[in-house]
Amino acid sequence: MWWFQQGLSFLPVALVVWSAASFVFSYITAIVLHHVDPLVPYISDTGTIPPERCLFGIMLNISAFLGMATMYVRYKQVYALNPEKSKIIKLNKIGLTLGLMSCFGLCIIANFQKCILYYIHVVGACLTFGVGAIYMLVQTVLSYLMQPEVHSKDIFWIRLTVLLWCSSSIVSMFISSIVLYSGLYGTNLVQKLHWDPQEKGYTAHIISTVSEWSLAFSFLSFFLTYIRDFQKISLRAVVNLHGQTLYNTPQSFVTDEQALLIAGSI
Repeated sequence: MWWFQQGLSFLPVALVVWSAASFVFSYITAIVLHHVDPLVPYISDTGTIPPERCLFGIMLNISAFLGMATMYVRYKQVYALNPEKSKIIKLNKIGLTLGLMSCFGLCIIANFQKCILYYIHVVGACLTFGVGAIYMLVQTVLSYLMQPEVHSKDIFWIRLTVLLWCSSSIVSMFISSIVLYSGLYGTNLVQKLHWDPQEKGYTAHIISTVSEWSLAFSFLSFFLTYIRDFQKISLRAVVNLHGQTLYNTPQSFVTDEQALLIAGSI
């Protein structure tokens, strides 16, 4: 059995590989069709013009689904390992809420393109990476609280390192974007897909785009730290048949259900 076949480790693997592929494929398509410059365009710029826009949207929607599944499994795992620790349980619930908000933001990014509905796209980016960074912080704190009984110190330091990488990328992108869109280098830069290295603001543009790619891959890298944890989780479905048909409920099942209701078991 391969390492990614153990337990549910395929979930974070699929999330990271699929999301990275969505960025890379849309980038390659946009470059081949000369829709953007080859040197580090914004990720959103590579999903602005058809046909890469269609590919970008479909793949990111699937990434959002994989993200929700991964975060929910993580939530159930932490809860199962710490059933009597109220502090960890509360943080775990907060983490799940933040994670689902981040995935919803990814859906917004996928379906509201930068050059069409810029402000909604920015809201989606803030939810995905801003709230996502807070999710990473919560999971890092949980890793700290669960060591050394559940987590080793190594995994805590790895997650902390990735969190700092993500945070520094956010700060760098925020500052460079403010400088770029301050009006000093012209207006309507949101619609601009091609840049000349001799133009004013090109340096701020490159810093901003590099920071965005760094932010995206730091965010994805965090889920790679779940692989070893998820190898120890299995998922199974138990099917209970109450009859041989889907149209008629056996009288015995109705009687048993009524008995349970009277007894207060349901």
